[in-house]
Amino acid sequence: MGKPTGFLDYNRQNNEGTSPLERIKHYNEFHTPMEEADRKQQAARCMDCGVPFCQNGKPIMGMVSGCPLNNLIPEWNDLIYTGEYDSAAHRLLITNNFPEFTSRVCPALCEAACTCGLNGSAVSVKENENFIIEYAFSSGMMKANPPQVRTDKKVAVIGSGPAGLACAAQLNKRGHNVTVYEKDDRIGGLLMYGIPNMKLEKQVIDRRVELMKAEGVSFVTNANVGENVKAEDILNDYDAVVLCCGAGNPRDIKAENRDAKGIYFAVDFLKATTKSLLDSNLQDGNYISAKDKNVVIIGGGDTGNDCVATCIRQGCKSVVQLEMMPKLPDERAENNPWPEWPRVCKTDYGQEEAIAKFGSDPRLYQTTVKEFVKDEEGNLKGVKTVNLKFVYDKKAGRNVMQEIKGSEEYLDAELVLIAAGFLGPNKYIADAFGVAINERSNIATEAGKYNTNVEKVFTAGDMHRGQSLVVWAIREGRDAAADVDEYLMGYTCLK
Repeated sequence: MGKPTGFLDYNRQNNEGTSPLERIKHYNEFHTPMEEADRKQQAARCMDCGVPFCQNGKPIMGMVSGCPLNNLIPEWNDLIYTGEYDSAAHRLLITNNFPEFTSRVCPALCEAACTCGLNGSAVSVKENENFIIEYAFSSGMMKANPPQVRTDKKVAVIGSGPAGLACAAQLNKRGHNVTVYEKDDRIGGLLMYGIPNMKLEKQVIDRRVELMKAEGVSFVTNANVGENVKAEDILNDYDAVVLCCGAGNPRDIKAENRDAKGIYFAVDFLKATTKSLLDSNLQDGNYISAKDKNVVIIGGGDTGNDCVATCIRQGCKSVVQLEMMPKLPDERAENNPWPEWPRVCKTDYGQEEAIAKFGSDPRLYQTTVKEFVKDEEGNLKGVKTVNLKFVYDKKAGRNVMQEIKGSEEYLDAELVLIAAGFLGPNKYIADAFGVAINERSNIATEAGKYNTNVEKVFTAGDMHRGQSLVVWAIREGRDAAADVDEYLMGYTCLK
């Protein structure tokens, strides 16, 4: 590396963020990039460790450690330090189609596996990646580069989330004629309507889509294949079809009075807020408002955290986030050593804002809703919660969750948001194309393959592997593109 002692000379520093009470006044991203000289120092901390687990992306004890895209992290860290930014961008884009997305929303599996993290703080890989790609755009390096030669093959990609966009980009680069169909009014899928602006401002997506258009990819919006667009027409018009429609079937909560007015799925809440924000800066009122309401969010993951942050910006009266699992330790346990994924408690941006706004962490652990309470008009007015514990079930051969008798409590709630995950893709899509579903409700393929049981129909992303991360969706989209290319041409050079 250019600075062999960098990891000894410099401490980790992060981009400064706006204070919680200030940033809740808007929906914009809130981190300020550091000075170029400071970024070079952060890149210099990459220590030429010999075995770069950061780019491994393989399961260790059942949890993936390192980047699933196998980004060439030590290489472009060194190139940042030496000021060779164009070369750094070139190396980054070899493996990652959309660094501007992953550098904003990825939980940084790379950093969890960083060797520096064994005895100190990991290299700031995610922010280094963001520096590279934003330099590439601002410098004019990111110009349209359409393929010099086109094949006569036509491919339809259904869904414009990260898997669909990555698949389309790869197939277009190969010279195939690609059309992306999106059921919503804007391109981006999960990126557009599933992730709040605070984490990913939408002009970042639009910027990439415009570049893809200039490179020859076609996009069709308001095209809900299987409903207002016939699957048979797609099959007749294209040489291959790739289903990248995500895991759009949210997991419900089955509790008494589930029909109370004021209970919504988190995905609908977030989508409505973002769409109204983009359409009218929230002036049209076409969103689910948390203003002056007591809010209970069921689910302790990233989506639940995004709901916390959004509710605070809307002016909620209070917010509570229910988590069924126990609180993770603040530091690695002895049975969770590096380079395993660190199973530690993370306080995310929304929870930080709740602490600053209301004075306490919004999360209640090992707790779930036992009953929804409604008034005479059917409006939600509260929830009854119950605490949970793990009990070993001899018959099942595993630990199961069990209610703790006498632990019931009542919480005021005029709005409940269910952020309990997803159970696979919407069934109508699978039915429209006649593709098989596996035992996990995902589109079935052979292990390591992306072709379905239907000739020329492939799949990728969350509808193939289940609800997952943006970085995994990109990985799936790239790998599916290679399978499609081989199917069309008899060989592939995309892998």
